Formats: sequence, structure tokens, C-alpha cells
Amino acid sequence: MNLWNRRNRTVIVGALPVVVLLSLLGLPTVPGTDIDLTVPYAAEGKGPTFNTLGEVDGKEVVEIKGAEVDKTSGNLNMTTVAVRTHMTLAQALTRWATTDDTMVPLENIFPTGVSQEEVEERNAVAFTSSASNATISAMNYLNKPIESVVVDVTPDSPADKALKVNDIVTAVDDEKVATPSDLADIIQHKNPGDTVTLTVTRQAKDERIPVTLGERKVDGDAVTFLGVTTLAQPAGDITVNYNLSDVGGPSAGLMFSLAVVDKLSPGELTGGKFVAGTGTISADGSVGPIGGITHKIAAAKEAGAEVFLVPEGNCTEAMTAKNKPTLLKVDSLDTAVKQLKDYAAGKDVQTCG
Repeated sequence: MNLWNRRNRTVIVGALPVVVLLSLLGLPTVPGTDIDLTVPYAAEGKGPTFNTLGEVDGKEVVEIKGAEVDKTSGNLNMTTVAVRTHMTLAQALTRWATTDDTMVPLENIFPTGVSQEEVEERNAVAFTSSASNATISAMNYLNKPIESVVVDVTPDSPADKALKVNDIVTAVDDEKVATPSDLADIIQHKNPGDTVTLTVTRQAKDERIPVTLGERKVDGDAVTFLGVTTLAQPAGDITVNYNLSDVGGPSAGLMFSLAVVDKLSPGELTGGKFVAGTGTISADGSVGPIGGITHKIAAAKEAGAEVFLVPEGNCTEAMTAKNKPTLLKVDSLDTAVKQLKDYAAGKDVQTCG
């Protein structure tokens, strides 16, 4: 009897650390301490999709004013990847076992030395740049002029008190500026301490404003600094706004641009069909690859898409997606428009694979 009791006590005492460990698997920290029990991995999976021809929270996702907007139908859905971090081991194992999420090292999401706030800021900047490129590429496709408008002035920067929000920058030292990249290229070819003359349109009047350029560090390198954020907009009375919050990164560019083209040109790009897609877009209309393509395809299929626009550089990976819709290969805005028109008309199209 005493031997049995000793064996029981041994088993019970030996099992206690296992029980304690299993109970801790579901906690983010050790109770009463700051010891972090979360895993150094992030889960990437299906994110929400948004119809760029539709509305979110009562606002048009792509809002165009100052021009007659053509009737549209169907869907042009942009797609996203949901990223989950700060998971306990139990949560990570559950997602790995019960979902199609991909587990990636946390440093893939938050690089070493970069805070979550900095990553979110970079994603916001990438989204803004993507929206600007979407407008530029759409206006170029439609043969409409564009201009570069100031949307933010950095406090205590060279531009502070010289430029104002809504100023339209048309030239630097009489060198023409049409796009934000024009302005950035000109400034980066100047030196800190140089005084430049900016020509701006302010409240319908042209002004010439001298500004002495400064310097700042970007990734450890010194660069010439003006201190303004500009966006491309159609010249004249047309304005384009992208009304999505809590979405970052550059991958909505193609779908934004297609929505602008669809709204400002006769006919319907979708032919009334449910189209989804992804891809970065540059000012010249080139479409670039993105991450998480299989998750985006899965989200689009689940939402009801029958067609998915895939950047050419993502085609190989896209073909591994399960239960996929028709995958149309695109490398530019021109190609995407042609592919959609051909698909809607029942003509031959270029697919992945």
C-alpha cells in the first residue's frame, strides 16, 4: 500500500509540470510576470475583399467628382491578407491544424529593429503611393491630364510655412512637375542648402515661392528634404478619392485603377461578372507581383468571384491555389482592361498555367 501511494505520488508530481505547461500554452504571459509566452510567428490567411465599384460604410470605395460617371455593374474586388500576430502556442497550433493559414517568422512582418507603429506607417505610405499611381495610370490610359497636389506639409520642414495643403506644384526652378515622382526626382537631384523656386497654383492663382532645402536620414543615408507629401490628381475639376480605412500596402493599385477606368469610360469592364484581383501598379501602368496570392484567391472564390486577375509574376504560385476561379494573367493596366473585355465578350484570354 505504501509502495502504491509512493508510485501515485510520483506520477502525480511528475505530471504537474506538464499540466502547468499545458495551461500556460493558452496564456500570452506567465501570470504575475512580464515573461512573454507568445510564439515568434505570424499567421497569414484570407482577408476581407472590397468591391471597388461599390460602397463601404456608406461611401463609394472609389469616389469620383467633377465628371460624368458611367454606369457600372458587377464587381471589381480588391483582396487582402489577414495577418494574426501575438499568438500563444495553442492559438498558433490551432490555426495551423484547422485553417489554410501560412505560418511565417514574425520578422517577416516586423523586421528586426522596426516597431509595429513604423510598419503600420510604412504600409499607410505604400497605400497612399499606390492610390496615387492608380490615379496616374488611369488618367494616362484615358488620355486625361494630371497634376500634383500637396496633401501634407511636415512641421518644421523646409516647406513648412512656404507651402500649404491643396497647393498644386507645377514646377521647380521652371522644370515642369506633373506627378509626385517628378517632384521627388527633381528634389533628389538638388543638394541640402540649395534654394529652389517652386511654382504653385494656390486658389486659382500662380505663385513663385523660394524654399531652402534641408537634409534628413533615410535608412542611414542622407537625402535632400523638402517636407511635403503630394498626390496625383486629375487636372481640372475631376477629383478621385479612395475611401478605405484600416487597409495598408500597395497591392490594391491595379483594382483601384480599373475602377477609375470603368467609371470614366463608356461600357462596363466586368460585363456584369464578379471579378477580383490584386497587384501593385506603377505610374506607367505596369503591374507588379504581391504576397499572399493563394490566400487572396481563396478569399475571392469564397466571396463569389468567377475571375481573378493575377500579376504575371505570381502565376506559378497562383496555380497551387485550391478550388480557384479562372486566373487571368496581367502585366499592365492595358493588358488587364483588354483581358476583362475579351473575357466578357467570350473571346480567348491569357490565363495562368
